[in-house]
Amino acid sequence: MAEIQVNSNEVCEIIDITAKVAAKIPVGMKNGVCMLYSPHTTAGLTVNENYDPDVKHDILARLEAMAPTTDPEYRHAEGNSAAHIKTSLIGVSQCVPIRNGKLALGQWQGIYFCEFDGPRPRRQVRLVFIEENV
Repeated sequence: MAEIQVNSNEVCEIIDITAKVAAKIPVGMKNGVCMLYSPHTTAGLTVNENYDPDVKHDILARLEAMAPTTDPEYRHAEGNSAAHIKTSLIGVSQCVPIRNGKLALGQWQGIYFCEFDGPRPRRQVRLVFIEENV
């Protein structure tokens, strides 16, 4: 199992990890799939547009509207209920195909680590590569 490290600088942040994931594709792997998993309850993974930075802003703004950072009805003692809710909405895993040794993302797509309880050093994303046997 491969792993990458991600450092966040903001409370809520969407970080492009596409290049880090691509760099972990095993040498000689032609076709298959990369399964990504975040073992954190306050950070998720998404595949989304990587051209217009306003998309990241809009995603974070809508998530904040849906699950505000502070809410008097939250009961979780650590004070990060919103981060748990946002992670549940985004999800903690993704599957990306590999074709000809490269991530087979769409033209505008990138892979993103979504931090909802930062800033945090050394968050992990675990990667499992499965090669197609044809």
